[in-house]
Amino acid sequence: MEKTWMPTVAGILDIVAGALSFFGVTLAFFGILVLGAARDIDPSMGIPETLILTTVVIFAIFAIIADILAIIGGIYALQRKKWGLALTGSIAAFFASWPLGIAAIAFTALSKKEFE
Repeated sequence: MEKTWMPTVAGILDIVAGALSFFGVTLAFFGILVLGAARDIDPSMGIPETLILTTVVIFAIFAIIADILAIIGGIYALQRKKWGLALTGSIAAFFASWPLGIAAIAFTALSKKEFE
């Protein structure tokens, strides 16, 4: 089978989208934790502030997991191994950056025959 550029580009897009989002979400996550500690927010204070911080932290955790999955999928796409995991990483990259994710999904799906 002839090797094309599509899995390589998909892997690079996955890694770039995942890394940029991971960096941004991690900074936001720690900023929120510092803000919560600085404002001395106690869970018994009231629903609005606690609910907002809890919701943001939960979404940040899910975003970090998706970013890690996008990076791992990008590595597998570059190696042309485990097409399913590479496609999963591309789908996770969609949540990090939808333009890069859509392109990565398309390139990964079109190059299925090149994977082991």
